[in-house]
Amino acid sequence: MAKFFDSLGNTVLAGIGLLVVFILVTRGIAFDHNWFAFLFRWLHVLSALMWVGLLYYFNFVQIPSMPRIPDDQKPAVSKVIAPQALFWFRYAALATVVTGIVLASMNGYLIQALLLGIGSGVMKDTAIGIGMWLGLVMAYNVWMVIWPNQQKALGMVEADAETKKRAAATAKLFSRINTALSLPMLFAMVSAQNIF
Repeated sequence: MAKFFDSLGNTVLAGIGLLVVFILVTRGIAFDHNWFAFLFRWLHVLSALMWVGLLYYFNFVQIPSMPRIPDDQKPAVSKVIAPQALFWFRYAALATVVTGIVLASMNGYLIQALLLGIGSGVMKDTAIGIGMWLGLVMAYNVWMVIWPNQQKALGMVEADAETKKRAAATAKLFSRINTALSLPMLFAMVSAQNIF
């Protein structure tokens, strides 16, 4: 069994298999609006877990640990781990935004939420709208600020030493901004489903 779980692909397939068994045993698949709305909510939450999980990994583990890593070992992080983590980070952000937009559209609250519930008087629209706007700002930061600067800082694109240093500082700053924004964003998203 340990050999089976050595493979990430096998691990994911096992999780999907268990998920399918769970679905069939507990509910079945109705292929109606409610089923697809649930599916996109689940995909949205799954993507968000990966995105915010990696955001927290960068801010709580990787960035604080880098000064303690010997210089000869830093290329293992900057050339191998960070580019791979940044790939999943970027695409988890994209998947979170896309599944969130599809979900909000399917359930008929996309425009009202983006307008922060103005005119509807529904606090749920306001809360989810705040969460959506914070998530969109965070996704913008990932793709338009953090990623381009990380490419320079990690030497993935040509840059001189001073540019790399400035790029690393900018990427760190916007990563920290996203960490701060993640707290009200997560609260807004969860409260929209559970408080209002």
